[in-house]
Amino acid sequence: MSRRSERAEREMSRRRHRRVVMMVVAAVAGVALVGGAGAAWAAGSFDTWLSAEPRCDAPVELTVVADTAIARPVKAIAAEYDAREDACSRTDVVAQDSADTAALLASGNGSDIDAWIPDSPVWLVRMAASARSLGRDVPNLALERSIASSPVVFAATVSGADAFAGRSLSWTDVLSGDLPTLLADPEASSASLNGLQAMERAVPIGQARQFQNAMIRLSDGAPARVDAAFASLVVSPPGTVAIASEQQVAMHNHDDASSPMLALYPSDGTLALQFPFLRLLDESELAKNLDAGGEPEGDEDTRAELEQRARQLDALKIALWDDSDRFAAEGFRDGTGGGELDQDGVIADATEVGSAAASAQVSILRTWGVVSLRSRILSVIDVSGSMEEPTVTGLRRIDLLQQAASSTVSQLSEAVDVGVWAFSTTRIGDQDWEDLSPIEPLADESHRTQVLDVLASLPARLGGATGLYDTTLAAVKQVRAAYDPETVNSVLLLTDGRNEDENGISRDQLLDELAALGEDGKQVPVVLVGIGPDTDLESMRLIAEATGGAAYSAQQPQDLKTVLTDALSQRSCRPNC
Repeated sequence: MSRRSERAEREMSRRRHRRVVMMVVAAVAGVALVGGAGAAWAAGSFDTWLSAEPRCDAPVELTVVADTAIARPVKAIAAEYDAREDACSRTDVVAQDSADTAALLASGNGSDIDAWIPDSPVWLVRMAASARSLGRDVPNLALERSIASSPVVFAATVSGADAFAGRSLSWTDVLSGDLPTLLADPEASSASLNGLQAMERAVPIGQARQFQNAMIRLSDGAPARVDAAFASLVVSPPGTVAIASEQQVAMHNHDDASSPMLALYPSDGTLALQFPFLRLLDESELAKNLDAGGEPEGDEDTRAELEQRARQLDALKIALWDDSDRFAAEGFRDGTGGGELDQDGVIADATEVGSAAASAQVSILRTWGVVSLRSRILSVIDVSGSMEEPTVTGLRRIDLLQQAASSTVSQLSEAVDVGVWAFSTTRIGDQDWEDLSPIEPLADESHRTQVLDVLASLPARLGGATGLYDTTLAAVKQVRAAYDPETVNSVLLLTDGRNEDENGISRDQLLDELAALGEDGKQVPVVLVGIGPDTDLESMRLIAEATGGAAYSAQQPQDLKTVLTDALSQRSCRPNC
């Protein structure tokens, strides 16, 4: 039973007991009522007696999870609100990184959370995508306006400020490489992600490759967090900056006076972190109390408890919105980007900020995941006869796959090793696969060219049926043969069908062997991408589960490039996603 269910049950029991007691003492209560009213009348306080607030017998227990950057002022404001005479709540404010809360909610383990305050609305989109990829229902959250904000700036050490004297800094300088920049991992830092979007907006029309090149450069040795970027900044050459929020600069100076930072504001504009109030909408308690006909059945107490919870959350939210001074003391602007600050290292007046776009940021993260991770990938591509089938675009399945794969390989960083196999039945004698390019670093330009040439040749290699199971097992063994414990070792398999090799191993045999191979700790996740409506999604899912991989489906031709990018960008967490 969830904590809410237990509270509702206790409340219902208490109220039933109270009704019985009230019936027994009705007469006494009546006498007391008349006596009390008479005493109030005699004392001249009858109006006060009538308007008295009901006593709070059972405070509503609220759990609010706030990003670690903003948890301290949220906790203080919540405590003050709980102490008010007109409040009837007891609020537990939990400080947790937004990435961790998103993962918790996506996994279905956040049922006790009443509200969430992340450091960006994009976490709502990322959480929903993670929940879907795990096959779980997406938690129902209501997005309300931000309680605070903080613009993204360039942080520089005060000791090295002379290097920027008389100089105007811009996102264009970061794109071109003229401004040495430290960027914390945008998977965990919303300041970094907003900075990347600001950079993307500064890219000249027709020069999209400049943004990808900048990401590759920034990803090389990227610090895990902003505080790590600040630490690196102290020992970096003069003229180097780190991307951070204004609030992070202010709080660093407050907490560490030994290495003060200075916020420098981009001349071509910037974006801001937003801290929205997200209310979790849970109607499950009411649903449990509806009979088969849809009529309420003894749910009055539960409905009252939910309504009381909603009222307390509304009041707490308003208290957070109204206390801009408390947030300003922690280095935050108000929810609309305004307000004044009195903090070392930042300007007093608010700077103009643009609005971030969640969809654009999700796309940026996909690309970042592709270009940044050090990994070894064996790409295994279906060249069976069915890949000849045309799609609604007029192109064949193999043409679409070749275009998407070539585009993706072109984006991969030099830290990635890639090999390519083609497979169908009896490619070489009874063998269902053919090694077309070994797993070698793309840093070797001749190898990158070879991989792209192999991909371009795939349409001419079509033929045979789909030898899925034998090929999958052989691919995993091939990657394990030169396993590198310092990187992600994986198989990326693209297919449009189901296993058609009657002379090969069965699915059960494959799953058993894959499980046995993984017992030594050398995990090789298999990430499968199904193309078109004829793929065996059930087998793909089982193979993915057995190896700690994932299974994706590109039902429509236009989905292939996005799905392929997603599959590669999530390889960083395999096999522990």
